[in-house]
Amino acid sequence: MNGAESLVKTLLANGVDTVFANPGTSEMHFVAALDAHPDMHCILCLFEGGTSAGADCYFRMKRDVAATLLHLAPGFGNAFANLHNARKGGSGLVNVVGEHATRHLAFESPLKGDIEAISHAVSHWTRRSPDAPSVARDGAEAIRAARSRGGQVATLILPADTAWNAADGPAMAEAPPPLQRPRPEEIEAAARRLAQPGAALMVGGEALFGAGFRRAARIAARTGATLVTDTLIPRTSKGADTPQHLQLPYAVAPKIAALDGTTSVTLVGSGRPVTFFAYPGKPSLPEPPGCPVMPLCRPEMDIAWTLDALEQATDAAGAQPAAVPMDLPGLPSGGALTLEKAGAAIAALLPENAILCNEAVSSGAALGPLLARARPHDMLGGTGGAIGWSLPGSVGAATACPDRKVVALTGDGSAMYTSQSLWTMAREGLDITVVVIANRGYQILRDELANVGVASYGANAQAMFDVENPVLDWVQLAQGHGVPGRRAADMDSFAAALRAGLDADGPALIELVL
Repeated sequence: MNGAESLVKTLLANGVDTVFANPGTSEMHFVAALDAHPDMHCILCLFEGGTSAGADCYFRMKRDVAATLLHLAPGFGNAFANLHNARKGGSGLVNVVGEHATRHLAFESPLKGDIEAISHAVSHWTRRSPDAPSVARDGAEAIRAARSRGGQVATLILPADTAWNAADGPAMAEAPPPLQRPRPEEIEAAARRLAQPGAALMVGGEALFGAGFRRAARIAARTGATLVTDTLIPRTSKGADTPQHLQLPYAVAPKIAALDGTTSVTLVGSGRPVTFFAYPGKPSLPEPPGCPVMPLCRPEMDIAWTLDALEQATDAAGAQPAAVPMDLPGLPSGGALTLEKAGAAIAALLPENAILCNEAVSSGAALGPLLARARPHDMLGGTGGAIGWSLPGSVGAATACPDRKVVALTGDGSAMYTSQSLWTMAREGLDITVVVIANRGYQILRDELANVGVASYGANAQAMFDVENPVLDWVQLAQGHGVPGRRAADMDSFAAALRAGLDADGPALIELVL
């Protein structure tokens, strides 16, 4: 057995059976080891940013770890943006990064780079295996690190000679250390604070979906506090019968207005609310002056235990929180296609228990209220602000939950970052319907230019905002990657294309032309 084989056996022995891969020469022994273990699900991504977004959203839905396989420092660098999103979203994953053989590092070969430096900027845990007998143990410790603190990015650097030299058998990962919990007096203080007029309970992590979200809603209902979620969140329950809450908007003025009158903010699983960027003459923190923001349970702490303790302290178990009523919009027909009509159609047709990967950045304000009226579903959102995650993220979500329909909403600018993911959807036969909102540009940049006070702009700025001349043809792009594509420029054609995509068992793409 060589080091690569010991690592594959270690991954499988510890329940890591999915690898999002983009390998190169230095990983060939690891590829051979993967090939010898057909129980490992290997998913080829044609760009490294697809591997990291896939593993990120796999964790968001399965709540367990997948691996990536990356090639040297440049490959890790290509994965960086979506690893940034994974870190911000609290996802656990194991990066296996091939490295030159130890003796080869003495020479300045073309692909040599400082992998540790790149890794330390985005990983919680980084290790370079020194020799083949260490590989299995290092792999087990990487898995333990990825499962620790609710989910972390762990990176194992695997020099080629440690993969090909003789090694021992697999290693078992120790259980992650217990999650830190608030002290009893902190729970009691939070319970009293939430009962005061104007209090807000701001939640994140596993308090955003499922039983955790419902428990948070009961606490808010019993105490009278406002249940709040942040703007960018990794996963949340949406649609009918899910808890009513306030999600902070993106823009500074509405975000400040949303918290106007708030007298305290108690954080459970969430970081402090902050504006997305700094703007001239505008504050970075949206809460009212003098409003205390109290971190009861940081995102890496025991969120489930904290909610349970807080529910007991507030006697909230029997509370009946307000839920989103079933209010499906009618399916629009006829006439011009608008964002509002498109949102109503998606909400009307979205099947129950779907997974919606939402990267409709500049279109979110129009779509959000309509999607909230859909049947119950999970929504995955941007976390770290790096765009180009939703197409490969939908690959990860569909891999984790093959029995659920996945819908990816994306702008045409964002989708071009990782359009290669369409090929992976086709190869894997994933049940994903992609809706590309083709507004022919980076609309968010036009909005941001206005936010910093620029009232008008000329040809240079226009050239950096538009994706025209030539116009992107998403139908041909989809078909070239093996995914059926349809263009919709009016309401009836969009409704027909959406029905067909949702009824299909495999991938489909709709170009929604505005």
